[in-house]
Amino acid sequence: MGALSSWPSDSELDGIRNTVAEMARVDVNVVKIVVSPYRICPLGAHIDHQGGTVSAMTINKGIILGFVPSGDSQVLLRSGQFSGEVRFRVDQIQLPKHMQENYPSDTEECKWGSYAKGALYALQRGGNQIKQGITGFICGTEGLDSSGLSSSAAVGIAYLLALESANNLTMSPTENIEYDRLIENEYLGLKNGILDQSAILLSSYGCLTCMDCKTKKHKLIHPPKLEMEKKTEAKTSYKILLAFSGLKQALTTNPGYNRRVTECREAANVLLKASGKELEPILSNVDQQEYEAHKVLF
Repeated sequence: MGALSSWPSDSELDGIRNTVAEMARVDVNVVKIVVSPYRICPLGAHIDHQGGTVSAMTINKGIILGFVPSGDSQVLLRSGQFSGEVRFRVDQIQLPKHMQENYPSDTEECKWGSYAKGALYALQRGGNQIKQGITGFICGTEGLDSSGLSSSAAVGIAYLLALESANNLTMSPTENIEYDRLIENEYLGLKNGILDQSAILLSSYGCLTCMDCKTKKHKLIHPPKLEMEKKTEAKTSYKILLAFSGLKQALTTNPGYNRRVTECREAANVLLKASGKELEPILSNVDQQEYEAHKVLF
């Protein structure tokens, strides 16, 4: 993940380390920290799952997970935002939510513990031997509503990195992008693309990440510089305003997002069939000329 400027502060990290040390009854110096930032996307909504080109960058706010390996198969988690504890074992096979007998559940544990279990599911699905759990404390940036900033992807990646560390696994960003996709697509049933986790894992401080979601190739775009009058220092040519619209929506519990994905694939299927092409039904496989020729079908 890219550099994150002055976030998190030393006081934030010290507080989390002390909390985990108390939970696990260990020395504060053995507590490890995962920092997983939120992201913004100037170009992205509903483009990534259709194989298009997206752009994104991380911001200096996000998720912090302090943890220590548990020494056994137990996972114990507490949250700075939610009440209760999450407990489960890593030697239990995790099933996608729709295959669980008690799903859906309205318990607090189900609401905020799902991503940790989803991370275990993804790693198990990838054939990894996960034998050691974690004791951890997770929290998001205080005073910031994270709606629309991909806090879910940030949480999923934080748990992946913690479980990998506890089990001495080394994964590339590409592998973790796929594992986070498994958390969202398979475990939770959300049909989103790879924009969010790619932004978190591939971004670099001060740069815009541009990615082709079909080829999965990306590049970092550095900002232009404006020279000051005295030409003694450079000044960045832009500022970003992050505004909360007042609307909140949990994509995993609202059918609207998955419905739009299905609509896009249905439209692509119609256009590709009319063009005589047998390709994956995503809109990035439809040429502009083919769209213009067959758009009357809608």
